[in-house]
Amino acid sequence: MRTLIFSSLLALGVAAAAMAQEPSSQSDIDPTAQDAMIDFGGPEEVVILTTDGTRHVIQAEIATTPAQKQRGLMWRETVEPGTGMLFQYSPPESASMWMRNTLVDLDLVFIDSNGSVVKIIAFAQSESLRSLGSDATVAGVLELGAGQAIALGLRPGDTVRHAIFGNETTPATVADDEAAAEEAPADAQ
Repeated sequence: MRTLIFSSLLALGVAAAAMAQEPSSQSDIDPTAQDAMIDFGGPEEVVILTTDGTRHVIQAEIATTPAQKQRGLMWRETVEPGTGMLFQYSPPESASMWMRNTLVDLDLVFIDSNGSVVKIIAFAQSESLRSLGSDATVAGVLELGAGQAIALGLRPGDTVRHAIFGNETTPATVADDEAAAEEAPADAQ
């Protein structure tokens, strides 16, 4: 009888220990784990206006929560041209990124609270643990596939329009953008 009671208690103890190791809520899951399900929602339109008057539209997932920011573009095998991820920092801060568990090289575009590009790091190396800092207070970081910042002609001083910067594109601003592009010198187009 003692053996039966001891075996039953031992089985309950092992089962309780196994259950204690399982996450009790979504917040207990490591967002950087490959099998963690992190929802970014549908992509949103991010508009980039270069200083030469060119308008580029990027479809970007938006990372606003701590779990979304920790996960970023980890475990992605590709980042298609015209797509990316926009990280929001509210309040603005000096941001630092790294490439742990990121399988593709990326371009990092650091953006201040007005939507102005303050720094670009092109071809950030996949899997690198090197800290890649903004060197300024930023409200956002736009991650693009490696080479996209160069292909789009992005430079510090360019403008990124999105709701997180309070300068989102509306039909009126699209018309303004098109008018500015028409007024740009012919050699800039």
